[in-house]
Amino acid sequence: MWLLDANMDVHLLALLQQFGQKTEATTRRGWAALNNGDLVSIAVKEGFTCLLTQDRLFAEAAARALKAPIQPVPGQILHWPSIP
Repeated sequence: MWLLDANMDVHLLALLQQFGQKTEATTRRGWAALNNGDLVSIAVKEGFTCLLTQDRLFAEAAARALKAPIQPVPGQILHWPSIP
């Protein structure tokens, strides 16, 4: 399941869903004010495995929160490993 960060256009939701991606936005979940570490922690607990963001430092915060390496791909799409 994919999550759009608060800095992403929510119009992407419909586009991604057309491609079969189950996608939600932080703004629609009331998570827009969470800092990066808290956001990734709650997102993992809620079953999200990918986050789209324009925040260039998000991967570092996510890696610290998950205590696992996170590799961003171009466009700041972050996938994190399964966390038990």
